[in-house]
Amino acid sequence: SFFLCLLLASGLAQAGRLLVVPMDGSHWFTMQMVVEKLIHRGHEVVVVIPEVSWQLGKSLNCTVKTYSISHTLEDLDREFKYLSYTQWKTPEHSIRSFLTGSARGFFELTFSHCRSLFNDKKLVEYLKQRFFDAVFLDPFDVCGLIVAKYFSLPSVIFARGVFCDYLEEGAQCPSLPSYVPRLFSKYTDTMTFKERVWNHLIYIEEHAFCSYFLRTAVEVASEILQTPVTMTDLFSPVSIWLLRTDFVLEFPRPVMPNMVFIGGINCLQKKSLSK
Repeated sequence: SFFLCLLLASGLAQAGRLLVVPMDGSHWFTMQMVVEKLIHRGHEVVVVIPEVSWQLGKSLNCTVKTYSISHTLEDLDREFKYLSYTQWKTPEHSIRSFLTGSARGFFELTFSHCRSLFNDKKLVEYLKQRFFDAVFLDPFDVCGLIVAKYFSLPSVIFARGVFCDYLEEGAQCPSLPSYVPRLFSKYTDTMTFKERVWNHLIYIEEHAFCSYFLRTAVEVASEILQTPVTMTDLFSPVSIWLLRTDFVLEFPRPVMPNMVFIGGINCLQKKSLSK
């Protein structure tokens, strides 16, 4: 069987070189646990982060490379506080209102990071000469996807999910609006006919809007890669999707072989009861 082959080949496994492109905030807390485990197992890890961040790169026993960006920590704090405050006072009712409202300023800042990274020619040359085996990335700021495509490296995504159906499109894994409720819709998988129609309209609205919202990210990607690209072009080459959820918690839908559910990885390990 497949698992038997993996077991027999485990003794031949060698440590590799991994380039890590994380996202700041709570996204990093879980990713950091995996990175530390990889370092402990002997892999050579290089983490690339902006000079200004909340938590990125701290307390890591590996190579950390930084690049300068145009905004300050105060700018980052201001945009995130606005996002948090707005969500607490007036929760959004659709992905469109969320991304055009409180989240827009914050994402515009994060999308600009990748341009700053590639403006650092010394850093780009350093990364090129390291001959990495893969890129381990968080997809929300898009930069990791751009880095993987620029250096023609296999990519491993580490995320709970992805906005705008790019998980489904990239992995060619259909998520039918007839059965799978859209984000913020508050529907379940037992929708009435009217709810299914509305769910499909929300799906169409998301697809029409996401191209507009991610325009800056696509412009940055096209500029760096020196060819017109779409978000689907960036997500389609992904080698492995590590999804921080569990299949039983999701609505029924097909799952591709390169989608691995790792729900609970961010939970504390259980301890034996004391006598």
